[in-house]
Amino acid sequence: MIFRQLFDPVSSTYTYLLGDAESGEALLVDPVYEQVPRDLALLQELGLRLQTTLDTHVHADHVTGAWRLRERCGSRIALAAVVGAEGVDLPLRHGDRVSFGKRYLEVRATPGHTSGCLTYVLDDASMAFTGDSLLIRGCGRTDFQGGSAQALFTSVREQILTLPDPCLLYPGHDYRGITVTSVAEERRFNPRLGGDVDLGDFAGYMHNLNLPHPKLMAVAVPANLRCGKPEGEAPVQESPDWAPLTLRFSGVWEIEPMALLEHAAGLQIVDVREAPEFIDPLGHLPDAKLVPLSQLMARIDELDRERPVVAVCRSGVRSAQASVLLSKAGFDKVANLAGGMLRWKAEGLPVAPGSR
Repeated sequence: MIFRQLFDPVSSTYTYLLGDAESGEALLVDPVYEQVPRDLALLQELGLRLQTTLDTHVHADHVTGAWRLRERCGSRIALAAVVGAEGVDLPLRHGDRVSFGKRYLEVRATPGHTSGCLTYVLDDASMAFTGDSLLIRGCGRTDFQGGSAQALFTSVREQILTLPDPCLLYPGHDYRGITVTSVAEERRFNPRLGGDVDLGDFAGYMHNLNLPHPKLMAVAVPANLRCGKPEGEAPVQESPDWAPLTLRFSGVWEIEPMALLEHAAGLQIVDVREAPEFIDPLGHLPDAKLVPLSQLMARIDELDRERPVVAVCRSGVRSAQASVLLSKAGFDKVANLAGGMLRWKAEGLPVAPGSR
């Protein structure tokens, strides 16, 4: 079997590729919308055909790539039937199987983080994909989308921690860079659900987390109830060829700092911060042109419409807006610097001489 664990640094989401080498059939668990070009490239390189995408639940922190992948390669979309999402091809229930070649994943209902959480167990019980139901030394929250501490406690104890001790558990996220755990480890060391913890202990802990809602919840949940399909009928634009770019669900193309450094000679770099920020301790990119966002539309004729434009600001927020304004003004080769000058500086890339 072919197995790959992939990572989205923005949402700290793990996506899992499972392929049957003999038949060439493959599955993707928890694909991320912005990472679809990456996933398609990997499938092509490994000679695999994507049969099905499976989401472990309706995510609140990122948009699924399920619809976008189906548009590209005809894969089926699988999600818990109880969710009632629009566009699902395989509404899954406890005990179902999703096949790829001679292998399959068994579906286990593990509600509690949300009402529609599923865990996928490989046919030989050597690995399971737990989504947010069970994280490494933790678990998902239980305070929205039909969540229930009691339900989650029961799900984990009866459907996940009853798997064989050596079974490897792969979570939906990890914010520390840890990639995998096991049933034996979590049964012994998970501070919320392992050891001698009982329902009263667990419920008391979960009811007092007092966490803020995920920042993208208002966008991600409605989008994921459409299986990641954008609103309206606009087709998804594939990646431009003038630089390696990533399309965000907002419709803004982003370029990573290292990619910008490699392609800078052929680009117009427009810094949309205010003038004092241009020479502050963050500095500015070599050859960047200062055009504050507040002046961008008035000075738009200073830019060459035939050359690609990369917008830059401190964190990537104002420059994302600049990218939208430029696109609406007819610039068809526009991208935003991912993470802005904060990310550029953190990666140790060069700033213009004379910046403090």
